[in-house]
Amino acid sequence: MGFHPIKHFKTITEHKKLVMKACFRVGLYRQGLLHDMSKYLPSEFLVGCRYWQGFQSPNNAEREAKGYSSAWLHHKGRNKHHFEYWIDYSVKTKGHPMEGMRMPRRYVAEMLMDRIAASKVYNGDAYTDADPLDYFQKGKQHYMMHPATERQIEKLLTILKDNGEAYLYWYVKNVFLRRRF
Repeated sequence: MGFHPIKHFKTITEHKKLVMKACFRVGLYRQGLLHDMSKYLPSEFLVGCRYWQGFQSPNNAEREAKGYSSAWLHHKGRNKHHFEYWIDYSVKTKGHPMEGMRMPRRYVAEMLMDRIAASKVYNGDAYTDADPLDYFQKGKQHYMMHPATERQIEKLLTILKDNGEAYLYWYVKNVFLRRRF
């Protein structure tokens, strides 16, 4: 597999720059600046260097090799734009002790930007505006996501697919982020 610190650094930095640029377009300046800073910490960065492949997240490769991803477990617990950060014990549901909590809209918007950037980085020149929605739909049956959050992210990804980035960013800034719930 090898050890690829320069390639991994370039990959995560390109991803971070894309998310930052998109967050800035919708007015999420602080989130854009701070997005994924934990990826540069040794507990995440060194794992990424070891499992870097260039076409998928190193977390997936680590998960395939070890059965879990230590980098992902660290990352999701520190970054509120991942729906997994918002999983908690349920006080309402008897049969399911854990459930997804509703995410604040600003983190849903950052999750959207994160998914778009990841699709662009890993798909390269083959990227289309349908890719982030396709990736979401492939995995959503396994997600422990609050139903409202799931509806929001799926709607935003559909807007991207149907109308493109320029309209999506206008919508997020002028409609989505201005609503309370």
